[in-house]
Amino acid sequence: MARLRRSDCSGPGITRRRRGKGFQFLDEDGRAITEPSVVERIHELAIPPAWKEVWICPYPMGHIQATGTDAAGRKQYRYHERWRQRRDAEKFDEMLDFARTLPILRERVARDLAADDMSRERVLACAARLLDRGFFRIGSESYAEENDTYGLATMKKRHVLIDGTRVQFDYEAKGGQKRMQSVVDPGVAEVVDRLKRRRSGIDELLAYKEGRRWRDVKSADINDYVKEVTGGDFSAKDFRTWGATVLAAWFLALTGQTSGARTARKRVQTRVVKDVARLLGNTPAVCRSSYIDPRVFDRHDGGLVIAGATDLLVEAEGGWPEIQPTVERAVIALIEDERSPVLERIV
Repeated sequence: MARLRRSDCSGPGITRRRRGKGFQFLDEDGRAITEPSVVERIHELAIPPAWKEVWICPYPMGHIQATGTDAAGRKQYRYHERWRQRRDAEKFDEMLDFARTLPILRERVARDLAADDMSRERVLACAARLLDRGFFRIGSESYAEENDTYGLATMKKRHVLIDGTRVQFDYEAKGGQKRMQSVVDPGVAEVVDRLKRRRSGIDELLAYKEGRRWRDVKSADINDYVKEVTGGDFSAKDFRTWGATVLAAWFLALTGQTSGARTARKRVQTRVVKDVARLLGNTPAVCRSSYIDPRVFDRHDGGLVIAGATDLLVEAEGGWPEIQPTVERAVIALIEDERSPVLERIV
């Protein structure tokens, strides 16, 4: 099998130019490319027509296959499938490391949330709890300004309603998608209620008190808090990736006994992916390819799931937060140790 090679995007490559309703592709000497295998490879990259300054790797095994600038002026990349698979495998292994730091993070978050001020630490702990329970995108200040779409760091006060211990979010998310999410948590509700009622010139929901002034919380502040507390190179987006894997494993376990037929299990997996995608606000295709660890489905194909899922759910008086750590430990075992007693076989 041919090996991948490192691409040099600043070096010579294939370019494209408009020709009628489509594009013509040119080699580094400006000659039109007509070789069918090369043209087919380029078409399979599905480079968006709106991209400008397109560069295409002249080598079929280059780790970066194409780059371009999108309509918003951002540089975008198309990677070789094998490179993407390798990076995904590394990413999902890193998620297991992230999962092992969560008990430490949750202990610190609980301590910071218990304060009675509106300090930076307390508000950032509130944000971390919301990421942990609500699977929010973090959002970026520039994206909110350009597109009027929001994430946790850019949410406005008008996007939130408080009903007792329930915090309800209603906002426009990435891609213009309308999102309604709720988190039931007394500590979060208390902080968010005070943030919503504060009198200051800052319209963003998340802000902390520094002396007599309110300071806006940026996405970088939340990421710095996560890094500091976990002691690892983790960020807000890791909550969504790990959360998707946990939910998928949990939903597969809740389906109970399934037919041993491969088609029956594939139908169950398809339904689970749709359910997880709905909770995360992703498409099923993106959810499966980029968020859920594929080893969860590999284990399910082999008839292995988390044990006692239904009993856990029935006995959990405190709901998901009460059983979340137990489920997460079982998911780690599902991925790493097929002989663990916290797993069971399905027929």
